[in-house]
Amino acid sequence: MNWKEELQYNISSIDELKQYVTVAPAEEESLRQIIALHPMSITRYYLSLANKEDPADPIAKMSIPSLWEMDQEGSYDTGGELKSTIVNGLQHKYPSTALVTITNQCSSYCRYCFRKRIVGLPDEDIKDKIREIARHIRARPQIYNVLVSGGDPLILDNDLIRFILQELAGIETLEYIRFGTKIPVVFPQRLLEDDELMALLAEFSEKRKQLYVVTHFNHPRELAPAAVAAVQRVKKTGVVVNNQTVLMRGINDDPEVLSGLLRGLVKIGVNPYYVFQCRPVKRVKANFQLPLQEGCRIVEQAKSALDGHAKRFKYVLSHEAGKIEILGFLNGAMLFKYHQAEDVHKQDQVFLRQVGSADTWLQDLP
Repeated sequence: MNWKEELQYNISSIDELKQYVTVAPAEEESLRQIIALHPMSITRYYLSLANKEDPADPIAKMSIPSLWEMDQEGSYDTGGELKSTIVNGLQHKYPSTALVTITNQCSSYCRYCFRKRIVGLPDEDIKDKIREIARHIRARPQIYNVLVSGGDPLILDNDLIRFILQELAGIETLEYIRFGTKIPVVFPQRLLEDDELMALLAEFSEKRKQLYVVTHFNHPRELAPAAVAAVQRVKKTGVVVNNQTVLMRGINDDPEVLSGLLRGLVKIGVNPYYVFQCRPVKRVKANFQLPLQEGCRIVEQAKSALDGHAKRFKYVLSHEAGKIEILGFLNGAMLFKYHQAEDVHKQDQVFLRQVGSADTWLQDLP
């Protein structure tokens, strides 16, 4: 079967899930309530990477709902996305960058998703949406790069991906285009089987605009042979591949695991770009988020085991006020720097904060 047909066999109900893993009878009803609010969809490929005998397996934890999702502490919009949205599907928080959320669909839904409020909802007419977005970007010549995200834009049909690229590549002031996608991690078949998509990426990257793919590998076990082959195939089109990792409890909160992931990425020619502090998202925060102090120690210990190429990444949190780099400890406090700032006067500003041992986020900036 082709990749579209394969997606029809995703595990998307508790009854289907029970065919692969043990579900405690006492939890069934609660889990059904959870996925009624925030859908479950797991590719059979991705679930095959899990150790189904291990109740703490990181692959399972990232994809299978748990009772932790009943906890509603936190926010559904931790980065101020609604405030920075200037037209449906277009965010303009930082002067030079536009974020385009073109679809609400993914090949597989992550339980730690920070866009839980929209993922899984029906899409509107994507062509009309992208036409309007392109008009707004043309009117803002200070925007010189876009990140196309979602959902996952590479779940779209090739004709829609071509339309998106044609509209955006035709904007003279844009210098490059990025696609945020988890397809290489959870559904590499999409890339391995589709020669047309590879030709499309090569056509635009070589002749129109430089393209970047930003992947989301979080654990070394995700660097399976099929995922590595998919990444290599994308690279052959001239697309540059970067990676963003989310630091999460029970997933990569071990310096050896985190350094192993980053080394594995460099080994296959993927550039570690960011390690993100997990956001305090409703139904996510209690299960995945680590205290800032603990996260900083893990990152620094991981860095000590890496060479320069593998530790080029920045440890950051995507705050409502901007993208804030977590620099480390200084005189009993923690040191931060605005890597990007909504307020341009704070751009590159360095500041100190007293951070408690249990604090997971910067709630109120000075």
